[in-house]
Amino acid sequence: MLAIWIYALGIMYSPGPVNLLSLNGGVQGHTRRHLGFFFGVACAMFILFISLSYLGHSLVNDEILPYVALCGCSYILYLAWQLIRSSVTFKQYPAFTLSFKGGLMMQLLNPKGLIATLPIATIQFPAQNMTEGQVICWSVALSLFAGCAPGSYSVIGGIVGKHLLNANAIWLQRIQQLLALLLVYTAFSIGYEHIYKAW
Repeated sequence: MLAIWIYALGIMYSPGPVNLLSLNGGVQGHTRRHLGFFFGVACAMFILFISLSYLGHSLVNDEILPYVALCGCSYILYLAWQLIRSSVTFKQYPAFTLSFKGGLMMQLLNPKGLIATLPIATIQFPAQNMTEGQVICWSVALSLFAGCAPGSYSVIGGIVGKHLLNANAIWLQRIQQLLALLLVYTAFSIGYEHIYKAW
C-alpha cells in the first residue's frame, strides 16, 4: 500500500502543465479563485482511476497512447500560448482564469494523468486484491491527493508572489513567460517520449 502512495507522490507532485499553471495563478495571488480548477483536476483523476480500473489495461495500449499524447500536447501548447499572451495584473479579476472545466479537461487530456493512473489502476490495485469498494475508496483518496498537487503549487506561488508584489509587474511578467516556456518544454518532452518514440 505504501508503494501506491510513494508512486503517486512522485508522479503527481512533479512539475507538469497543471502544476505549472497553478504556480502561475498563485504568483498572481489567485489561489482561492482557482479552487474549482483543483477540484476539476481531482474529478478527472477519479474518472481515470475508475475507468482504467474497470476497463483494464487493454483499453489504453501502446497504439492509442501516442494519440492521447498528441491531444494532450496540443492542449498544453494552447495553454502556453494563452499564458504568454495574458498580461500580468494585480486586479482581482485577471484575463486568464483557471476553472473547474479547464482543470477537468486539461487533466483528462494530460498524458501525465494517464501515466500516473495506469500503473496504479491496472497493476497496483489488482496486486493488492482490492474489492470493488476498496477500488472506489482508494480512487477517491488518490484523486483528492492529486487535486492537492496543483493547490500546493498555487500556495507556493502565492508565497513567492507576495514578495514580488513590492517589486514591479515586469518581474511577474518574466516569471509568467518562464512558466509558459516550461509548459512548451513539457509539451515537447511528452511529445518526444510518447509520440516520436512510439512512431
